[in-house]
Amino acid sequence: MDADVPPEWNTEESRTYTPADTDREMEYRMYRHESGDLRLKVAPASLDGEDHPGYALTATTYPGLDLSETIRVRTVLTFERCGRIARQFMDLFAANYDGPGSLEDAVDYAYERTREHR
Repeated sequence: MDADVPPEWNTEESRTYTPADTDREMEYRMYRHESGDLRLKVAPASLDGEDHPGYALTATTYPGLDLSETIRVRTVLTFERCGRIARQFMDLFAANYDGPGSLEDAVDYAYERTREHR
C-alpha cells in the first residue's frame, strides 16, 4: 500500500526523467485500482501528443483489454496539482464503485467532479 494514495489504490509505475530538449525534470505516475478495472495516469501533457504545457490526468477503464477506453480528466500546470486532483478522483471513484457493474457510473461521478468546468 502506498502512503500517498487511498487504500484501494496502488502506485503501478513512477518515474522522474529529463527530456532531451530541456533541463527541466519531468514526472510520470500511474495508479491502479485494486480491482484492476481502472488506471489513472499523471503525466506530462506532451506525452499524449498535446502541444500543451503542464500535466494531464487520464483515466483508462479495463486497461490492457480490447474494450479499454481512456478519457482525459484534466490538464493543469504542475505535477503536484495534477497529483492532488488524481487523489480526489480516486476518493470519489472509490466512494461510488461497487464492482464491475458500477465501473462506468463511478468513473462518470468522479470525472464530473474533478474535470475542468468551462
